[in-house]
Amino acid sequence: MKNSIMKWSWIFMVLFFTLAIVDIRFGILGLLCMGTPVYLALRGGGRVHCAKYCPRGSLFGVFLDKVSFRNNLPKSFKTKTVKNIMLVWMLGMFSISLVMAGGDFTKTAFAIVRMMTVSTLVGVVMGVVFQPRSWCTVCPMGYATGLIEKNQKKSRKAA
Repeated sequence: MKNSIMKWSWIFMVLFFTLAIVDIRFGILGLLCMGTPVYLALRGGGRVHCAKYCPRGSLFGVFLDKVSFRNNLPKSFKTKTVKNIMLVWMLGMFSISLVMAGGDFTKTAFAIVRMMTVSTLVGVVMGVVFQPRSWCTVCPMGYATGLIEKNQKKSRKAA
C-alpha cells in the first residue's frame, strides 16, 4: 500500500459499522461508499477509488494480510460472466431491499447496512482463503466503475 490514504481509510469502514450498531439510521452513510466510486468514475477517474481510496480494500489489505492463506483466486472468478452475475445480483438484492423498505428511512438504512455487511463478510472469507484483496476482483462497484470508464473511452473515440 504505497498510497498513504489506503493505509488508514479502513477506519471509515470500522466507523460506518460502529455507527450503524449505535444507531441503524447511520447506515444511510453507506450511500457514500456506493456513490463515491461512481462519482469519481463519472468524472473520468475510472477505478481510481479502488486503487487509492477504497475503505473496504484498505481494511482487507491491512488486516487480512496477516491471516490470508494467499491461495490464487480461481480463474473463473475473474471472468466477465462472474463479474456480471455479481453486479446484477448486488443491484437486484439492493433494489429489492429498497422496495421492501417502502421509503422508510430506518428500513432503508438497515438495507444498506445489511448489504455492506454481507459483502464485507464475503470479502473477508475470500481474503482469508485467497489473497487479502480477492474481493476487489469481483467487487460490483469496482466492476461498475470499470464499465463506466470503458464506455467513456468508447464515446470519446466515437466523437
